[in-house]
Amino acid sequence: MILHTVLPGETLYSIAARYGVSTAELIANNAPIDPDRPTVGRSLIILRPRALYTVRAGDTLEQIAQNQGITLRELYRNNPRLIENPDIYPGEELVLSYEGEKLGDILSNGYAYSFISPETQRKSLPYLTNFTLFTYGFDEQGNLIAPTPDDTPAIRLALEEGSAPILLLSTLGPDDTFDNRLASALFSNPAAIDNLIAQLLAVMAQKGFRAVDIDFEYVLPADKEGFVAFVNTLGQALRANGYELLVALAPKTYASQPGLLYEAHDYPALGAAADAVLLMTYEWGYAFGAPQAIAPIDKVEAVINYALGEIPAEKIFLGIPNYGYDWTLPYTPGGPRATTISPRQALELADQYGAEILFDERAASPYFYYTSSDGKEHVVWFEDARSYDRKLRLLAEKGLAGFSIWTVMNDTPDLLLTANSLFDIL
Repeated sequence: MILHTVLPGETLYSIAARYGVSTAELIANNAPIDPDRPTVGRSLIILRPRALYTVRAGDTLEQIAQNQGITLRELYRNNPRLIENPDIYPGEELVLSYEGEKLGDILSNGYAYSFISPETQRKSLPYLTNFTLFTYGFDEQGNLIAPTPDDTPAIRLALEEGSAPILLLSTLGPDDTFDNRLASALFSNPAAIDNLIAQLLAVMAQKGFRAVDIDFEYVLPADKEGFVAFVNTLGQALRANGYELLVALAPKTYASQPGLLYEAHDYPALGAAADAVLLMTYEWGYAFGAPQAIAPIDKVEAVINYALGEIPAEKIFLGIPNYGYDWTLPYTPGGPRATTISPRQALELADQYGAEILFDERAASPYFYYTSSDGKEHVVWFEDARSYDRKLRLLAEKGLAGFSIWTVMNDTPDLLLTANSLFDIL
């Protein structure tokens, strides 16, 4: 994979000629894009096929994959158009592999809500080892509360496409905030814990979940030991029934880091109790805060380095954001919140307003300014192929287990294509 930053005056035709690829391939791998006037500063993904297969009459995708020594999921990842339309015809060329050496094998996870559309879900599943549904809840008696709408269709589709569905359990309340009082009530009530575990096991067996992901945020410092004890108890019960336990961890950089988000997240104890942990390495730039990168690489790496001192590398998943924020300027504390947008929407905004995309080298994150039709100034921070490339390479450098995307509710072509170029996804 080659990453090309668009320069003033370049067109897709001139870029394609420079790298010896077709404009059709550039458009397919970098949509949405204006072929005559691509956004200056934008990062384009250039993929050069190493091995091709020409479809013959009677071929099926399953036969092609088997005969060429790759998995069907690999064939889909190398030819994303097949995900939406798996029909093939004689004479069509399919990519078996691309130029460039892979950095190794990697695991992957994607979060989604139960109302994700089948079309969007299908686009990400070939790239996902695990597919985690957000979120199940519970009451003070330990009664499990299922997400709405029903998550059964999304679970079935994940299983059909070879991704392991994971049940996410959180303390998120109906007001969309994490309820630490609910966590406290659970930790102090053994009967509620037993009830919750029994209901979790029943739902997992019924629906086909393979693991539970615990996402308890803003746990009170006084409940630190209770949280660890609960995770230990749940982990033992899950493993006794053939399941695994994952725990989402706040992005700490040292053990005694102050703040309600961090204090009860005991990295060594929770890491020992879980089969894997997911570092929530995002939200430095957040909706109610000042404009800045969502996941600056220097801060992300600081969290990884602390985690590696407390938890085995093979247990750690790196969280990667699939979103950005659009702030209205000037920013004033307590003023209007930033608007959450997808990376695709960010690119569309830059194209619409003729903005030049800039890149902050220290944060390894793209951003741009524009003036909206109402005359207001804006700044947008988001993620692109360059920022994803920098984060994903940390996985190989640090020996981590994999990456976890929040969320796959939006199209994720830059992230998924970059991950597939760098790693063999298991």
